[in-house]
Amino acid sequence: MNTSEKHAVVLGGSLAGLLAARVLSDHFDRVTLIERDAYTENCETRRGIPQANHVHGLLVRGRQIIEELFPGVQDEMIAAGAPVVDMANEIAWFTRAGWGIRFPSEFRVLAFTRPLLDLHVRRRLSQNSRVEMVDNTDVLRLIPGTSENHVAGVLICPRSSEADRRVAKELRADLIVDATGRASRAPRWLGDLGYAAPEETIIDAHLGYASRLYRIPETFHGDWKCAYVQSAPPERKAGAILFSVEGNRWLVTLTGGGGDHPPSDEAGFLEFARSLPVPTIYDAIRAAEPISPIKTHRATQNRVRRFDRAKLPHNFLLLGDAVCAFNPVYGQGMTIASLGAVTLQKNLIKQRRLHTDGSLIGLSRRFQKQLAKVNEAPWMLATGEDYRYRETEGGAPTAMNRFMHRYMDQVIQLATHSVSVRRVLMRAFNILVPPIALFQPHVLFRVLLSRGLYGSVKIDLHRSVPSVAHSKTAHWRQHENPN
Repeated sequence: MNTSEKHAVVLGGSLAGLLAARVLSDHFDRVTLIERDAYTENCETRRGIPQANHVHGLLVRGRQIIEELFPGVQDEMIAAGAPVVDMANEIAWFTRAGWGIRFPSEFRVLAFTRPLLDLHVRRRLSQNSRVEMVDNTDVLRLIPGTSENHVAGVLICPRSSEADRRVAKELRADLIVDATGRASRAPRWLGDLGYAAPEETIIDAHLGYASRLYRIPETFHGDWKCAYVQSAPPERKAGAILFSVEGNRWLVTLTGGGGDHPPSDEAGFLEFARSLPVPTIYDAIRAAEPISPIKTHRATQNRVRRFDRAKLPHNFLLLGDAVCAFNPVYGQGMTIASLGAVTLQKNLIKQRRLHTDGSLIGLSRRFQKQLAKVNEAPWMLATGEDYRYRETEGGAPTAMNRFMHRYMDQVIQLATHSVSVRRVLMRAFNILVPPIALFQPHVLFRVLLSRGLYGSVKIDLHRSVPSVAHSKTAHWRQHENPN
């Protein structure tokens, strides 16, 4: 090995890790990605991503970022059968206020199973000569550095030999990025080196999933490609989403919050679908051929680890679910992971300008603080919505949460018949504009005129919304697509 080469190591080969490795390849001579699971060249669900059995949504901003990092990958996925869906026109979307108005739009997304996305991104990354992917390998610990607040690398071993440290080897690195997800052992690794554990907050609405694949019947002639029935807690805890995915299949995920989980037996699965407030999804699947077992998932808590407030080695970064994991029902995870990769890119560019000698001093502190800002608005959205469930543990709704519930209820009501309001809602949902866009005048004034809201909006707007606008807008402009 040439000792002058700069080497970065990424821990975790899910989407956040794949995108981080791609970004690092622009700044380091070598990048090694370490993954616990054994990779395959098919679309099987890996043990390390149990949630991959369920519907995944890649929002418009996330799709844009992935295409920027891997030009042409979307065409490859489309060629593999992933449908292109107009989110505002081809998704029959039943909200807590009724059906969202449908209209042709620019909000085009891909509908796919999660393994298809990972497979195509992984294939593209494998073509990068600077990146080496090492699978079926465990990370045992961090290796302490010889200078203060640095780590020298990681100790790794083959997965089948985790208990046998004699086969472990040191992998030296200039920079280490933890993208190992919810199961990250970083707090323990850092604790072994004398670093204090980060503050941690968990908000749990006790949401559960049950999912199944169906063959799309030849007799189906609906005017939609996907269907979404949102829950409306606290009264209506059940929801469901049906995606048309590659292979002429439907992937159907039933959701239930507050501990009211969908069952995993066939009769119970169908009955849960039948109990939804509209029969759209039940009518579609009751005569369709099921082609997979029913898979369940319960690890849906919102959890944030405040590494932005913790002392860290200068050359150890964390991103993705290892830092902030959201209730997956809101479909934010993959797009926020993409924004994390963009944040990493910007910080590495700035680090090069600040330290022309290649030093990484100050990198972790600055990166984690900026990543925390990226995560802030999605965290508020996910936890704020989860507070609608009476059974939610880990916190209680604030006055601002209650105000936002009422305000958003009115926005959603308007979006059942107003194209202009729903367009703004969709732009915010797809992270193309900051959340404060929902308070732009033509939306705000219509909400103020809605029955029963004026008094509470008048009070809360004067006290709260201007400060929200000031703190959020400047940051979100950094990530807004210029087009």
